[in-house]
Amino acid sequence: MSARRVAAFVEDGARVRVIAPYLCEDLLDLVHAGDVAWHVRDYAGPSDLHGAWLVHTATGDRAVDRVVAADADAAHVWCVNATSAATTRAGVPARARVTTPDGTVTVAAHADGDPGLARTVRDGVEQLLATGRLDLRRHRARRGTGWVALVGGGPGADGLLTARGHELLRSADVVVLDRLAPRGLVARLPESVEVIDVGKTPGHHPIPQDRINELLVEQARLGRAVVRLKGGDPYVLGRGGEERLACEAAGIPVEVVPGVTSAVSVPAAAGIPVTHRGIARGFTVVTSHDEILALPSGTDHTLVLLMGVSRLRDTVALLVEHGRDPATPVAIVERGWTPTQRTTTGTLATIADLANEREVASPAVIVVGDVVRLAHAAVDAR
Repeated sequence: MSARRVAAFVEDGARVRVIAPYLCEDLLDLVHAGDVAWHVRDYAGPSDLHGAWLVHTATGDRAVDRVVAADADAAHVWCVNATSAATTRAGVPARARVTTPDGTVTVAAHADGDPGLARTVRDGVEQLLATGRLDLRRHRARRGTGWVALVGGGPGADGLLTARGHELLRSADVVVLDRLAPRGLVARLPESVEVIDVGKTPGHHPIPQDRINELLVEQARLGRAVVRLKGGDPYVLGRGGEERLACEAAGIPVEVVPGVTSAVSVPAAAGIPVTHRGIARGFTVVTSHDEILALPSGTDHTLVLLMGVSRLRDTVALLVEHGRDPATPVAIVERGWTPTQRTTTGTLATIADLANEREVASPAVIVVGDVVRLAHAAVDAR
């Protein structure tokens, strides 16, 4: 407990002196980092309290702690006695913190004489923050520009958004939304949050990327907090790099929050690991719109195709033409992590006909390689 308290004091900017003949590893780390001054000895008396504003005694010896507390009381210095909550002159609240681009919000809980209860309350607040159930938007207008956060929403399931993603989403005045982002979370935002849908479908981009970049900058220049909620990860075939560069060029503060990429998570939802010892040592992620001829063709390398349904037949023919075995297993996982998820398995020789027969449609992730044999038994195999 002492190490956690000292770390909290240091985080708040306090100058900390520790008097003890020995320290635990966590406190030693703070000493070695130069954050804490260590006097390697036992408590020597009131002179050790000179210049202190707050004293925390936790020697483990109740008699020593009582002496330290009494000396602090005589010197009119606040003292926390870790061995006697009932008689201590001060208390350290249990705290929860969340940092947004607008600053840090600190919530402190204090339960008179019952630090355990205070921690329970603190933990409850942290849970509300982590699940996006508290509105963190500013109540006062920002001075100058707002900010932009590019948040990876994962493959579309609400539960796969990161805790940081939740914090920023609940801090947003405007949400610029992708088609495959977790829309259930957006539906639960306050009605006063403006939602701008810029979703694209295969072959249909109603709002071009350049205009999306401009939109992020325009909204932030109005002093608004903007979250660009994207499917998957912003930097995995998500054009997040272009959006970040556009914001930086305009002088807009921008944060990028990684997301669970569909290239890995959607195959996993069907029981397919993209790597597996003895089967696949690596994997490559591309869109079938890109050049794939230079990709590794060995049986120990997995190929993951995003946005590849519309050109599936051409893609598999090209892979076979350039050395892939027609018997190579292939899986198509549609609508991963949703209640309507469906997996179709076959080989390079059969998958195009199977996809046509089953009317496979986007969004879908295509996996090519021997790891497909590890798919869940419940998969609709052919």
